[in-house]
Amino acid sequence: MRHYLDHAATSPLRPEAREAWLHASEIVGNASSTHGAGQDARRLLEESRERVAAALGCEPIEVVFTSGGTEAINFSLQGMWAARPAGADAIVMPDAEHHATMDTVAVLVARGAVLRPVRVSQEARVPVVDFAAALPGAALATALMANNESGTVNDGVALSLAAAEAHVPLHLDAVAALGHLPVSFSALRGHAPDGAGLVALSVAGHKISAPVGVGAAVVARSARIAPLLHGGAQQRSLRAGTQDVAGAAAFAVALELAEQERVSEGRRLRALRDRLVGGIRSRVPSAQLLGDPVDRLPGNAHMLFPGAVGESLLFLLDMAEIAASTGSACQAGVAEPSHVVMAMGRSEQDARSVLRFSLGRTTVDADVDAVLASIEDAYRRASGPRSSSPS
Repeated sequence: MRHYLDHAATSPLRPEAREAWLHASEIVGNASSTHGAGQDARRLLEESRERVAAALGCEPIEVVFTSGGTEAINFSLQGMWAARPAGADAIVMPDAEHHATMDTVAVLVARGAVLRPVRVSQEARVPVVDFAAALPGAALATALMANNESGTVNDGVALSLAAAEAHVPLHLDAVAALGHLPVSFSALRGHAPDGAGLVALSVAGHKISAPVGVGAAVVARSARIAPLLHGGAQQRSLRAGTQDVAGAAAFAVALELAEQERVSEGRRLRALRDRLVGGIRSRVPSAQLLGDPVDRLPGNAHMLFPGAVGESLLFLLDMAEIAASTGSACQAGVAEPSHVVMAMGRSEQDARSVLRFSLGRTTVDADVDAVLASIEDAYRRASGPRSSSPS
C-alpha cells in the first residue's frame, strides 16, 4: 500500500471533480461559437467562472482561466512588466519564492528589469517592513501567500496594503495557500487605488484535487496587464485561445468543496501533522521542524534531518511505499540544495538534508504510522558513509 504524503506537489483527483469533467466533456461546442452547441458550452463555462469567482472573492470578469499555476504566474508577472509605466524598471521579489516566480523574474531581468530582493526571516516569512521599504518606484512586486516548502504563512493583507500605499502593482502567488487559507481577492485588495496594490493572484487546480492542467489568474478590472497569448478576444483579450470548459467545470467543483471543508479539514490535518512531527522527533531527536511552528499551512511538515542526504532519505522512504518530497516538485529530479532553506539562513548542507511531508484530503492515520515506522532506520542509513547510494 502506498502512503502518499506529497499533496503539495499534487493532490489526488476528487471523484466529484472527475464527474464534472466527464459531464462537461460530453458537451460538443466551442464556447466562442455562436450556434446552439457553442452557447451550451459557453453557458457552462461562465457558470463555472461565476462559481470560481464566488469562492475567490472576486468578480467573474476578473477570473482568467489558465493551464495552471505556472502559467498564471508567468501571465501575471510578464503581463504586468510589459504594461509598466515608463521609467519603472524594478521588480520587488522575496528570496524564497517558488521557481515559477523566480525563473520568470530572471527572464525579465535579462530583458532589462532590475531585481530588488527582500530577505526572508529564519521561518521563511516575508518581513512586511522590509518589503515595504523596497517598493517605492518599483514597476511591480510579487510574493507568496504561503511558502510552498516551509509552509510559513505570510501576511497577504499587509503586503497588499504596503503595495497600495506605494502605488505599486502586486501579484500574490496563492497556489500553496488555496484550500488551506482564506483566499479572498477583494479582502486582500481592500481599498487599493486603481492599478496599485493587489492586482493579480495566481491559483492552480491540481493542488485542491481538480485535474492537472487548469488554474486561474484573478486580475483586477483596473490592472494594467498585457496578454502573453494573442489570436482571439477571449477572457477580456488577456488570454487568447479556445477555453477549457471541462477543466473550468471541474475546477469550480473542486474549489467549492475545498472551501466548504477548509476549516474542518484544517483541524484534522493539523492534528495529523502534529502527530507526525512529534513522532519523528521522538525517533530522530536531532530532526527539526523548519518554518513557523504555529502560523503555517495545516498539512505541511518541513523537516530538517541533520547530516542526512535528503535524496537518500527520499529513496529509502519510497522503498517503504512512502511518497514525500525534498522540496518543490517543479525542481524534482534536480540534485540541488533548497534555495528556500538557504534563504532562511541555513547552510548548504542543511539545504540538502530536508524532507517535506505534505498531508491532504486523503491522508489518514495509517499514512503517519507508516512514516513513523520507517523514519528511524531510513535516517540511520541516509546518514551513514554509503548514504549517497542506499541499498
